[in-house]
Amino acid sequence: MTSEAPDVGLQIRPYELELTEPFETAQGTITTRRGFLVRVDADDVLGIGEAAPLPGWTESYDACQEALENAIDVIDSGTAAALEAVEETPAARHGLSLAIADRYATKAARPLYQYLGDGSRVARVPVNATVGARSLEETVLAATTATGRGFRCLKLKVGSGALEDDLERVRRVRAAVDEDVELRVDANGGWTYDEAETALETLESSGVAILEQPLPAGALGGHKALRESDYDVDIALDEGLLEHGVDAICDAEAADVVVLKPMALGGLDVARELVTWLTELDIDLLVTTTIDGVVARTAAVHLAAAVPDVRASGLATGDLLASDLGRDPVVFEKGAAVVPQAKGLGIDDIWGEP
Repeated sequence: MTSEAPDVGLQIRPYELELTEPFETAQGTITTRRGFLVRVDADDVLGIGEAAPLPGWTESYDACQEALENAIDVIDSGTAAALEAVEETPAARHGLSLAIADRYATKAARPLYQYLGDGSRVARVPVNATVGARSLEETVLAATTATGRGFRCLKLKVGSGALEDDLERVRRVRAAVDEDVELRVDANGGWTYDEAETALETLESSGVAILEQPLPAGALGGHKALRESDYDVDIALDEGLLEHGVDAICDAEAADVVVLKPMALGGLDVARELVTWLTELDIDLLVTTTIDGVVARTAAVHLAAAVPDVRASGLATGDLLASDLGRDPVVFEKGAAVVPQAKGLGIDDIWGEP
């Protein structure tokens, strides 16, 4: 006797969230985040996802909406057909694949991270605080405020101003926080090779552990040369992963660390496959968000919880939003995210909330 596959319903709902302050991207300044909640329903078991396109990282808002509407048109043929409809649009695929995974984990009465990983229980994952490219005084205040809240890892944004100003900010933060606080620097591809090479001496003397994306994404050879310098600072690629992929990065020996952004990669399942791949290649990794709403942020926490011995990751980004999609189930304390242990994502039903 065979049983028929359950009917699957798929709905999307647009949203717009205000940012607490303008955010600079390669495509310009944004003040809001627009995206879609995605809901899958089969056998009265719901799954929720979020598609949050970001200029310069994913498809456009309109392309995301069109892809999700195409998925709705074919969902009667099954979730595989729906996923195929969003294959070329990473944010849309993230939203749909997350909703599907949330439904499966909810049906199995397991937290999403256990569904993604080996089933082990994980209580917390370490997180970093991000300090934007601010004035010297504002940078030091933000850094000390973060450490006062328990963060033991700080990421300083650089690359948008004069090099010496950036390096002085690093020096002053190092002097203002405890020696055991890990420092990272993220240039978002804003430095030339000469600037990055010059910066490494100061970064090493200031105890900076990771220099993230110092050069433009295309400069794999430059990143390899920085890795081969005599300075003890790991080189991480973020934008470079999206442009080149793991194979090219590995072949070029261009990175010590790779940054995984599930929204830009096309979903937790894609990111989880990369975790396995990077682990086999002995390349370290971090998990970060793309200024997402609570659904995608919580999903990123679950992904990090599925990574054994994950390093402090960029998951504490909710304060970048002035409004959100619903209550945040993740508590941050003492520099760690407390992982939700409820079934699925662990998010209350937020579909009907404004």
